[in-house]
Amino acid sequence: MAARFLDSDIFYSFRRRPGVMLSALVLLVCIFAAVFAPWVAPHDTFDLKTLNLLDAFTPPVWNPHGNPTYLLGTDDQGRDLLSTIIFGSRLSLLVGILAALFAMVIGVALGLASGYMGGRIDAFIMRVADVQLSFPAILIALLVDGVLRAVLPRALQDQLAVYVLVVAIAASGWVRYARIVRSSTLVERNKEYVQAARVIGRHPLAIMFTHVLPNALGPVLVVVTLHIGEAIITEATLSFLGVGAPATQPSLGTLIRIGNDFLFSGEWWITVFPGAALVILVLATNVLGDWLRDALNPRLR
Repeated sequence: MAARFLDSDIFYSFRRRPGVMLSALVLLVCIFAAVFAPWVAPHDTFDLKTLNLLDAFTPPVWNPHGNPTYLLGTDDQGRDLLSTIIFGSRLSLLVGILAALFAMVIGVALGLASGYMGGRIDAFIMRVADVQLSFPAILIALLVDGVLRAVLPRALQDQLAVYVLVVAIAASGWVRYARIVRSSTLVERNKEYVQAARVIGRHPLAIMFTHVLPNALGPVLVVVTLHIGEAIITEATLSFLGVGAPATQPSLGTLIRIGNDFLFSGEWWITVFPGAALVILVLATNVLGDWLRDALNPRLR
């Protein structure tokens, strides 16, 4: 199987795109650092015994007042900024990937039901999608996040904050999956192999998931790759506004919000470096998504 992949058109396209290869390498490094953050990070930012307020606002190492122990400097609590970025990217990646996958599951299921069954079910799902598309995604995420936080007990809000973020971001992004899968389903449901499956008495659910769905997964894979970057940005926006990840589980958005309070007082590195890490992470994801869209498009081969 590995030899077949190495000889495929997709891998050939991947090798011919240096920018895509660089983006893949950057993304792999980010994922590796995030997964193994406790071992990769120079300091354990969650260990209060290692923090020293006298080290607060230490500039980066190339500054004359920098400290070689802290390559990118420290924040207002004396935490190593490089370590906080590594731990923050861990949460940002987790929320982004889970939210994109959850939105994909919801959108694919609703898109299959809408396209295959048609009638009132199709009309209802598509009208809900039309209404949601009339609002910005960030407002939908804010609404869902606020409703879920109001329902949950105050004692559990911080513990379940990550799950609330995932549900809120997924609720704002399922429409694109539903529309793409519905379009593919409308084309596939009238083909001969689907008609043959109906004749032999296969259950509609079996037809949808074993016959129709595999032929609609190509565009979905492209969308989910691009949606991960958007989900990371949405999570960072919510955390920047103070309704995302709690202070005990900081993400890149939380770090940017904290650093923004000191941006005009001279401690620029506290917000610039987490912001740069967020840009690099999302840019690498989007470049891979754009390449995958072109590689899976037969018209561009």
